[in-house]
Amino acid sequence: MQTIKERIAALRESMARYRLAAYIVPGSDPHLGEYVPARWRCREWISGFTGSAGTVVVTASKAGLWTDSRYFLQAGEQLQGTGVDLYKLMIPGTPSIADFLLAELPEGAVVGLDGQTFSAAEARRLRAALERKRLALDTSRDLIGEVWEGRPPMPEDPVFEMPVEVAGRSVSDKLAEINNRLHREGADGLILTALDEVAWTFNIRGTDVAYSPVALAYAFISEKESVLFIHPGKMPAEIGARLKKEGVILADYGKIREYLSKLPASYTVHLDPAQTNTALFEALPASCKIIEGITPANHLKSIKNPTEIQGFRCALLKDGLALTKFYFWLEKQLEAGRTVTELDASAKLSALRAEQPGCLMDSFECISAYGAHGAIVHYAPTKETDVPLRPGNLFLMDSGAQFTDGTTDITRTIALGEPSEAMKKDFTRALKGTIDLAKCKFPAGLRGCLIDAFARKPLWDAGIQYLHGTSHGIGHCLNVHEGPQSIRMEENPVALRPGMIMSDEPGIYRTGQYGIRIENMLLVVEDSETEFGKFLSFETLTLCYIDTRLVVPSMLSVRERAWLNKYQQNVYEKLSPLLGKEEADWLRNKTREI
Repeated sequence: MQTIKERIAALRESMARYRLAAYIVPGSDPHLGEYVPARWRCREWISGFTGSAGTVVVTASKAGLWTDSRYFLQAGEQLQGTGVDLYKLMIPGTPSIADFLLAELPEGAVVGLDGQTFSAAEARRLRAALERKRLALDTSRDLIGEVWEGRPPMPEDPVFEMPVEVAGRSVSDKLAEINNRLHREGADGLILTALDEVAWTFNIRGTDVAYSPVALAYAFISEKESVLFIHPGKMPAEIGARLKKEGVILADYGKIREYLSKLPASYTVHLDPAQTNTALFEALPASCKIIEGITPANHLKSIKNPTEIQGFRCALLKDGLALTKFYFWLEKQLEAGRTVTELDASAKLSALRAEQPGCLMDSFECISAYGAHGAIVHYAPTKETDVPLRPGNLFLMDSGAQFTDGTTDITRTIALGEPSEAMKKDFTRALKGTIDLAKCKFPAGLRGCLIDAFARKPLWDAGIQYLHGTSHGIGHCLNVHEGPQSIRMEENPVALRPGMIMSDEPGIYRTGQYGIRIENMLLVVEDSETEFGKFLSFETLTLCYIDTRLVVPSMLSVRERAWLNKYQQNVYEKLSPLLGKEEADWLRNKTREI
């Protein structure tokens, strides 16, 4: 088996054959999603770094990985001895990839990348930056494919159907509304490349990508015809027949570029340049007019219909049962003096979720983090890092599941043994942030960045900051991290609308000590209308107790304490009838008023 250094050496030999001075390897596939099939884990193969965000750049003499603050500690550990240097994004003194290339390469040199794995928007920005030194960008070569021996094949598992009774809308209804929006924007057709958008539009799901029930496919939608590009062997006959009845043409996955290249010269195409890979973008006839922006499918997908919302309620009830059983089990194991490690805990929770009807898989890699590991925002235990859970510190678990009726994402932090006063104060500050966002009331049409401070203010008051977003969208049996909406410090022009499902997850991370995060799922709902307009608010959907042993009651306002007690009561009332007596009694104690 090749070492990382040997793989980089092989890549450099290939670069030299094509006279490429540098080669860029992002952590993405042709659909530019968060999780990728094994075949496209090229950045992981060339560097050993397994995080979900990061890009490798290799030159004749240097190799580097650029990643964000979520992965600084993880990347530092995984890159040791590989010859790949860590470049920490958004840290003063760290050059961007473009600036690095401009500094390292001679004028006129050529930079290469695989256009299938790079978005049109990213390639455009990079090309413009490189032109400052007359550096050229070649997007035509998959060099990793040339040097990766034993590269995994394309996934071949068949898709399965999301029935209209669960999806809430038929494919023909969705296509009609997409076409109506395209007409209003002056577009003749739409390219869909994001796997969750394709799955949502055509009411199909799959198992091609870890943690997300999607299948490798593209789509082109227009009033004239709607084409689903998917490998024929992945489409069961009965689902294919149903799609054809709804006006869908099935075509081979590999024919998408040829199809786009034959569009009429005067055609106007709508696409999202951040989601469309460069190879597809460059396949379009040069004479085509392009309307760029978030796709109508993405906007429509983010606003859940009543059937989907009811599905989420069912999924979160099942999730709450699994979580309650897990924390009950964990406490009893530790009280009995049995050893439970981070990996043991993660496996147990997955098994308990799997017992619930309609559970397909975990919705992301479980963050099962004891003590100092909790300060690594996206830590995931391995055999090398796994540690036992012992009294004297905090245990943070961020987990979720894909149910056929909804996707879940929850974080809880609990005390093992007697927590310190510092832990309690930090926990209460983070809890105040979770509550203050959940209780937020805001004008309709507001963007998420304008309410981000509600979650952060209790932490800012203590001089504490976290660098990740406060909230992301969550799909309906789809991606656990879903756009286009968000709540974070950075500007996002997408307004929050009723029907959106979002997370609520402020946190505190003390390096080398512990991490704290309390995450719930929220539904955006209509609140009220006054002479000043319509107002929206949030309904908290998650059903799992909050460890009040970590709460300093005097730090909570009257409204915050009332919210917490009401939340705990709701958790008990919804879950206890479905639990055994011992588990229900245990939950009653955990949810007592403070």
